[in-house]
Amino acid sequence: MSKLIITAALTGAEVTREQQKNLPITPEEIGRAALEAYEAGASIVHVHARQADGSPTQDREIYREIQAIVAEKCPVIFQPSTGGATWHSPEERLQPVENSPEMATLSTGTCNFGRDIFSNPQDFYEKAARLMLERGVKPEFEVFESGMVDSALRLVREALVKPPLHFNFVLGVPGAMGGTVRNLSFLVDSIPKDATWTVSGIGRNETSLAMAAMAMGGHVRVGFEDNIYFYRGELAKSNAQLVARIARIARELGREVASPDEAREILGLPARRPQKT
Repeated sequence: MSKLIITAALTGAEVTREQQKNLPITPEEIGRAALEAYEAGASIVHVHARQADGSPTQDREIYREIQAIVAEKCPVIFQPSTGGATWHSPEERLQPVENSPEMATLSTGTCNFGRDIFSNPQDFYEKAARLMLERGVKPEFEVFESGMVDSALRLVREALVKPPLHFNFVLGVPGAMGGTVRNLSFLVDSIPKDATWTVSGIGRNETSLAMAAMAMGGHVRVGFEDNIYFYRGELAKSNAQLVARIARIARELGREVASPDEAREILGLPARRPQKT
């Protein structure tokens, strides 16, 4: 079994400071949160950028600033979101890819997202895949519904994505696939045997699905984007606190935690390279 890759989803697009007072918003705050998460055991940081007032943005220049600050502070893999917020246009959502990060998310289908609709029509995700291929960016397929796996594999057949593949199963979003081990097992059985995968359990599903993933040989994402609590009714102090819990449990299960360079090797990424701007 490979070492465990822990992703820290630092910000998200939905969480507010009113809900979680420790939410990082500015590029410098996000950079500090990335460093703390790295020191706790994270090898990937997943980022949604924010405006100074806390509102979500896909502005390439803000992402460029965050990417540079994170690279200066620690060697983690920087993974921006192309999901943005549900109201962002396709053109806005793809801006972070133009900064040529090592990875970026790619959702290959439309689904309900609470009372909103997370729209990912085929034209959009094909365009996103082409841009990532052109820029040398590894996509992480964000899977909220099982049909998104089939669409991702179609991109591979059309030579828009090159193996090795990596999936993130996002389970527990209201309106999409529920946060159950049965659903996780079904999705894992649906992807190629040589693909790697991560689970993101939303809300109360975070820790239980993380433990299942660790036992199954998968990887884990935690952080304020997915869950703002440490225990029921007790807000987490930081993203790093959530990462540290997963690292501790992994060690108790006898599973070593991957460093960023080890994560790159597991994911089939090149050795750490200077960030393009």
